[in-house]
Amino acid sequence: MSDANAAAPPPRILVTGATGGLGRNAVRLLLARGVAVRASGRNAGVGRELARQGAQFVALDLALATPAQLAELLAGVDAVWHCAALSSPWGPAADFVAANVDATRALLAAAGQGGARHFVHISTPAIYFDYRDRADVPESFRPARYVNDYARTKAAAEALVQAAVARFPAMRCVILRPRAIFGPHDQVLIPRLDRLLRRGAGRLALPRGGAVTLDVTYVDNVVEAMWLATSHAALASGSAFNITNHEPATLRDVLQRLFVDALGRPLRIVALPYPLLAGVARALQVAARFSGKEPALTPYSLGAISYNMTLDNMHAREVLGYLPAVSLAEGIARTAAWMRQHG
Repeated sequence: MSDANAAAPPPRILVTGATGGLGRNAVRLLLARGVAVRASGRNAGVGRELARQGAQFVALDLALATPAQLAELLAGVDAVWHCAALSSPWGPAADFVAANVDATRALLAAAGQGGARHFVHISTPAIYFDYRDRADVPESFRPARYVNDYARTKAAAEALVQAAVARFPAMRCVILRPRAIFGPHDQVLIPRLDRLLRRGAGRLALPRGGAVTLDVTYVDNVVEAMWLATSHAALASGSAFNITNHEPATLRDVLQRLFVDALGRPLRIVALPYPLLAGVARALQVAARFSGKEPALTPYSLGAISYNMTLDNMHAREVLGYLPAVSLAEGIARTAAWMRQHG
């Protein structure tokens, strides 16, 4: 991680959602840098592994945490990296509110009252999505309405972070919106595509044949942005930044480079009309209301791979000083190596 504009590392960083993909990599890279890490999450098995690596692990569901538990979690913490969230294209609205809004509200209060000096909030470009092609989307853009409970509650969480700027002036708050994170321990993007590929024996039906152009972000680059958001001496509290690999690519190209070129897997992409797939997605989502199980395809997850979306990176470059240290090619190679090792 770069040292540009960096002060001395803070004495202790709390990583929430530390048993998820981004959180695990954040803990790994912070420990490698010699930072004291307190990690919280719901997966006790992963937590034991983080503890073996050197983190202080606290098993805790933030949506259920009491004020006393949060006060103890924040004791002695200088910076909070809030990675915990319910990141899913489907689920009960109350679950999204509890995990993304209520938990963030309580954590902000505990951090501000506990004397934390930095609060880095991981948000999402899903708050921009509106079933339209978009190019170079700036941080200020908002759609006429949010497309699902995930986007709606993440936008609400951002509003809470912005409100904390005035409420806790001694705590600098920064919002990061990384796009399509991939890499080791990814639990969202690559695993979903991998399952579809295995289910189809290498055949994958995609709208537009996977020709949609999008931004992706290797996980270590997101952690680098989090480090900059914490250590950059001149950032204004309340700043928000798009984070990507600065290398837009088509979905077809990313899949080809990962599954075929790097992993030697079969891949045959079949182009299907978007209206046909959208009808299937709507039907599956209706059926899920009765089954209680996440559908294999939702209108939002289909839309995300059907419409072009690239983000404007100028603010991150010029203000945060962020440049991705790991290229798309190197990120794909590292991901493939990890997948070969871990299955």
